[in-house]
Amino acid sequence: MPGSASPCVAFTQLWLTLLVVTPVNGQHETAPLSVVSLQPPWTTFFRGETVTLTCNGFGLPQKTKWYQKNKTLRQTQGVLVGKAPTLMVRESGEYWCQANSLPPSTPVHLVFYKEVSLVLRAPPPVFEGDSVVLRCDTKRSIAAETLTFYKNNRALELPHPSSELHIRHANLKDNGQYKCSRKSTWAWGSVISSNTVEVQVQELFPHPVLMARPSQPIDGSPVTLTCRTQLSAQRSDAQIQFCFFRNYQALGSGCNSSSEFHIPAIWTEDSMWYRCKAETKNSQVEKQSRAFKIPVQRALADFQTSIIPASKLMFEGQLLLLNCSIKGVPGPLTFSWYKRDVLNKETKIPKSSEAEFKISKVNISDAGEYYCEANNSRRSFVSRAIPITIKVPVSQPVLNLSTGKTQALEGDLMTLHCQSQRGSPYILYEFYYENVSLGNSSTLSGEGASFNFSMSTERSGNYYCTADNGLGAQRSEAIWISVFDMTKNRTVPVATGITVGLLIMAVGVFLFYCWFSRKSGGKPTSDDSRSPSYSEPQEPTYYNVPACIELQPVYSNDPKENVIYTEVRGTQPRRKHAVQESESPRSRCQMAEKN
Repeated sequence: MPGSASPCVAFTQLWLTLLVVTPVNGQHETAPLSVVSLQPPWTTFFRGETVTLTCNGFGLPQKTKWYQKNKTLRQTQGVLVGKAPTLMVRESGEYWCQANSLPPSTPVHLVFYKEVSLVLRAPPPVFEGDSVVLRCDTKRSIAAETLTFYKNNRALELPHPSSELHIRHANLKDNGQYKCSRKSTWAWGSVISSNTVEVQVQELFPHPVLMARPSQPIDGSPVTLTCRTQLSAQRSDAQIQFCFFRNYQALGSGCNSSSEFHIPAIWTEDSMWYRCKAETKNSQVEKQSRAFKIPVQRALADFQTSIIPASKLMFEGQLLLLNCSIKGVPGPLTFSWYKRDVLNKETKIPKSSEAEFKISKVNISDAGEYYCEANNSRRSFVSRAIPITIKVPVSQPVLNLSTGKTQALEGDLMTLHCQSQRGSPYILYEFYYENVSLGNSSTLSGEGASFNFSMSTERSGNYYCTADNGLGAQRSEAIWISVFDMTKNRTVPVATGITVGLLIMAVGVFLFYCWFSRKSGGKPTSDDSRSPSYSEPQEPTYYNVPACIELQPVYSNDPKENVIYTEVRGTQPRRKHAVQESESPRSRCQMAEKN
């Protein structure tokens, strides 16, 4: 069946191109320039047969040149609408074409055999996965039972007698030299052999190479995997798809036509082995890349913090504005603010999920160290702490005494305590006696400061204290403290006691004299039995007779001393008429008793 083509033949055209390779979506795709196709699709013929060559480019060429052995065969200017330029060939040789101004196509080698009765038809170059048909033809029909196919001079066993040898899904193991033979009908035992055809299965595409962009991603950053391969120039129209794997686990939903796979965020724990696979859509050809480990680097957060006002020393009532930004860490990010107080206690500030933190009016409780935390759902990054100092002027301090009394004795231990209710630390407390400094003490807490000293009589006077935290000193109210020395003051009560004792002795002697005179029969100063009308002069009447002195003791005790002081006061009654005063002195004189 010379000049005929089997409908089982998979190829209808031979694409022979000169390539320009450009990467598209990670796959190196070919851009066909000039293309030669054959009809019928064979490269071996009997002498006298004709094959039609067609030159194709992008669209219909307006200018075509045909070449054979470096000589121009034909040149056409313009073509008929809807028709491509063709060339009828009947001679063996290498042919190629040039469409428009594109580079020439790849040559195609044609062989026309003469004076042979058996020809093994061979298709254009064979690629992986192709279904190949080798046909053993004669000029006249022969019985298929008489045909035998050989590979590398070894007879092949076919399922049933046929004039065609089918190779399904060709691969490298199908490479070799093929021929066919038939038994001679006129010479018993003789065999007629055909020409030898070398089948070289070409690679449809090489093993893919997996690449990551970036090659050393940062923890949490996106990564794009690219499965790179390159289709053969003569099969640039083939369709392949790609699959991606992590430690033999498929990524995504499976294979698709994209040679790229996007990982939104890759983490250090994802530093595993990755590979990809490229395959034809009918899965006849599939190839895997080598395993590739992606080194994921730990993210190094570059925090930028700003503060308004620029100074970290603030005064109560000012506006505080903190802002946190970060570089080198992929998002999306959420922010949290924390405060660390002087006791190193950390507290999360509520409602601080933004990069900006604001306090409209600061007070003393807002002092501390502030830092922000950025979180991208897998990692947390913490900034350096910003110390914020809030200055509050001290209030007027209050001075208190340990005993609560403003009187003390020589040698007593006195403790002065000074405290301001408000004021930012550190507060310096200083104690004064009559404008002379006694000492000072600095404290961080709000409990104030104390000063201890021994009292002496020389230190009776005004005491006060001051408090100062650098924003202006405040002075307390003064307290007067009296100091007594009992060893010097005891001479006064002793002298008083002696004087009172002598006075009591004098009064006692006088009373004893009055009593003794009356007892011995002496006449009284007045006689009540006499008649007041008796005119004879008698004893004179005295108006200035001293009356009995009424003594009233007064006691004065000091609870701190063991001495009892006694004071005796004398009172004299009013003068009366001498007659009325003639009463007995003894009736109105009483002895003062010492209790």
